[in-house]
Amino acid sequence: MALDASSRESLIRRYEEGPRRLRAAWEKVPEPARQWRPGPGKWSAHEVVCHTADSEANAYVRIRFLASDPAPTIFGYDQDRWAQKLDYHAASPELALKTTEAVRANTADLLRRLPDSAWANTGTHTESGKYSGEDWLRIYAEHLEKHTRQIERNLEAWKARKA
Repeated sequence: MALDASSRESLIRRYEEGPRRLRAAWEKVPEPARQWRPGPGKWSAHEVVCHTADSEANAYVRIRFLASDPAPTIFGYDQDRWAQKLDYHAASPELALKTTEAVRANTADLLRRLPDSAWANTGTHTESGKYSGEDWLRIYAEHLEKHTRQIERNLEAWKARKA
């Protein structure tokens, strides 16, 4: 179902607010808890923050392909493999946060300038099939909110472990 202008703007505001929420959650995590993993196959808060930079860099490109190219192919990636192969624990979380903030600010500006036709354009995502600009917006408006909650859950689990 197509989004009206008001619904789209509401999602763009959520999208813009994401980096602030993510940073606020990260800053509550004490240094000893930042690389702690809540279980096998689970990410630490540090890995979550580094993932967001890579994910947002992908999102940056994806919306531009969707807005500009006819029937683009949007490529998926294995986020767990990236976290492991790119050694997120060795990466700077501060640079990751700054990347996420900059990419989102730049893209939010673009989102407000896109004509209605850009939102209706569709491509094909290699993992999920048909994919439009509106699909992109729904996913990424929520993306950092989900990872903020993940960091908060990690912190609570870390505290409970020590209790």
